[in-house]
Amino acid sequence: MIITFNELRRIKDKLPSGSSQRIADELGLDVETVRNYFGGSHVAKECVGVHFEPGPDGGVVTLDDTAILDVAMRILSEQK
Repeated sequence: MIITFNELRRIKDKLPSGSSQRIADELGLDVETVRNYFGGSHVAKECVGVHFEPGPDGGVVTLDDTAILDVAMRILSEQK
């Protein structure tokens, strides 16, 4: 999946407090890995196939696996 960096950050910014930990727990990942998925620069134990390329609108992000994004979108839908 390809998404702009700014769109990925907008999704992250809409998530309620504690969502990174919730996503990490649900998927069995380190919380720093989840934060890096959304553009952070934390020291993580694992990599999840996120590739950032500079460009307009913050650049382009290629996601090899959308599991983290899928859980984030589900969390957002629960808020409605």
